[in-house]
Formats: sequence, C-alpha cells, structure tokens
Amino acid sequence: MTLFFYVIIAIITFVAFLHAWSKKDYDVSRTIVINRSKADIFGFVRQLKNQQKWVSQLQNAKLTHLKFKGEDGKEGAIVYWKGDKSIGEGTQKIIKVKPGHVFEIKLLVVKPAEAVALVYFASKEIQPERTKIVFGVRGYLPFPYSVISIFYSMENRLGNDFEKSLQNLKSYLEESNF
Repeated sequence: MTLFFYVIIAIITFVAFLHAWSKKDYDVSRTIVINRSKADIFGFVRQLKNQQKWVSQLQNAKLTHLKFKGEDGKEGAIVYWKGDKSIGEGTQKIIKVKPGHVFEIKLLVVKPAEAVALVYFASKEIQPERTKIVFGVRGYLPFPYSVISIFYSMENRLGNDFEKSLQNLKSYLEESNF
C-alpha cells in the first residue's frame, strides 16, 4: 500500500512539473502572398459566410447547424456552428475590424473541448495587385492541454491547417471573380 501511495505521488508530482514547465500561451501564424488587391482580399475574408470557401477545417467538416447573427463582416457579427467531431461546436464573434489592415475574431469552442482563442488576419499591400496576408491564432492552454502540448505541437497542428487554408484562399481569390 505504501509503495502504491509513493507511485501515485510521484506521478502527480511529475505531471505538475510538466505543467509548470510547459508553455501555456501560443501564437501560431502563417503568411502568404496573393495576387489580388488588399481591398478585394480583406473584403472577402472578413465575411464569416465565406470561411467555408477557404478555411480547411470547415471544408473537411460536416456541419449540422450554421447560424449567423448581426451584419456579416462588421464588429459584433457572430456565427454559431455545430458539426461532426472534427469541427465540434462553438461560436466566432468579430471583435475588431480595421478596414484593409486587421480583422480579429474571438473563437469560443464548446465541444469537443472548451477553448477560447483570438483568430487574427492582417494584410499589407506589397504592390497594387500583390498583398501579403498573415493568418493566425493566439490563446492560452489550461491544464491538462499545457502538458499535452509538450508532446503534440500546436505550432505544427495549427500551422499545417493555416497553410492549407491560405493556399485555398490564394487559389480561390486568384482564380475567381467573386
């Protein structure tokens, strides 16, 4: 019984050490250059309804509910979604729009696990028809996700999704006349 008690204490101490040692904040972003004007790109991405056309996680998910509230593309606009395990359930709320420059969304995921994050999108004109785009997310990892992140990198997981999404956005915007 005493050995069992010491083993349990050792495991708890080890996990607590991992939590204390782990990075709890994350900021993952990716960049791409798109051959379209900054105004065209920004006007397209700030519309929540357009996300299904380019965000890779939404393209691969089966959504059962999708509800919009407020004026799409403006501060205060909200989208609620519910879908399969790959996408879960949650809301997005536009919290900041600086036309042509910065667009921020508060992301609240309810299922499969609760999480709050800030999704951001920034654009910078390189030439009249060439725009540099940054797409990213920042947030906080509570216990036990902070421990899991030691072995399962947020940078790799989210970074790969963002790269796919930006490639989708580039293809869509350069090939269509939305």
